[in-house]
Amino acid sequence: MGKANIAFYWASSCGGCEVAVLDINEKILDVIEKANILMWPVAMDTKYEDLRKMKDKSIDVCFFNGAIRTSENEELAHLLRKKSKLLVAFGSCAHEGCVPALANLFNKRLIFDRAYKETETTINPDGILPTPSYEVKEGRITIPEFYDTVKTLDQVTCVDYYIPGCPPSPNIIEEAFNMFLTGNLPPKGAVLAPIKALCDECPRIKKDKNIETIYRVYEKEADPEKCFLDQGIICMGPATRSGCGHQCINGNMPCTGCFGKTPEITDQGAKMISALTSVLAVENEVDLDEKKVEELISKIVDPVGTFYRYSLAASFIKRKVVK
Repeated sequence: MGKANIAFYWASSCGGCEVAVLDINEKILDVIEKANILMWPVAMDTKYEDLRKMKDKSIDVCFFNGAIRTSENEELAHLLRKKSKLLVAFGSCAHEGCVPALANLFNKRLIFDRAYKETETTINPDGILPTPSYEVKEGRITIPEFYDTVKTLDQVTCVDYYIPGCPPSPNIIEEAFNMFLTGNLPPKGAVLAPIKALCDECPRIKKDKNIETIYRVYEKEADPEKCFLDQGIICMGPATRSGCGHQCINGNMPCTGCFGKTPEITDQGAKMISALTSVLAVENEVDLDEKKVEELISKIVDPVGTFYRYSLAASFIKRKVVK
């Protein structure tokens, strides 16, 4: 049996997923022994034209990281789908939109106005904004179109598998590589991570105690033995898939939800809001009055960034309607 052909692509993301591939350390040598890397923009100078010339389905598996923010991202998503037998949404941005999708709270006009006109260090008296096509004396130049809405990979093309995480953890990446290289794969559409909620595996002591107030992470030094929620610190563990190795929890920081929702959940943010409500709704078996509820809610300074930090593009709401 010959080597497998694999590819990596980097769309709208921070680049952390690219680095995460190297976090499997010497195991990357095992991957290279069994696979040819045909495309990897962060490490290889493969041109788009080279990709277009490849035969369809000549790539056995493509790991696509990053959300769809521009026309270039979408074009490559369709092209890599055409050239690949298997297309994998690699990391939270491709999987659920992640932090880039928080821009869906605004529209293109507001984003451009802020970035190119209003920032404190910007000097742009003519109010010039990027345009996809522009005529200069040397001819017409083009740049990718900036979309109004950030989308997940599967909102623009068919995806075979998902690898969650911001970035995916080394153990998840290693297991996924083994699956693809051996052909021992679950049904298409699967998320290649455990199905249990992080809360179910968390070693911290839980008392199921109703909390009286909510703290931001810098406002209270968390007890490393106790459940974050019991201490009034929002932790996305009840609504988040396990598989990360508890890296944040072990560092005495609450889960922020990067591994996405568990299979039985339809909307990660809504599930977490429900879970939080269940520990806030009753105080000494007496319903909280409206004023107390409003006081508690006001302590959640950034609700969307808290509950939909990684999943806004994949959620029911997807974006804010901005006129």
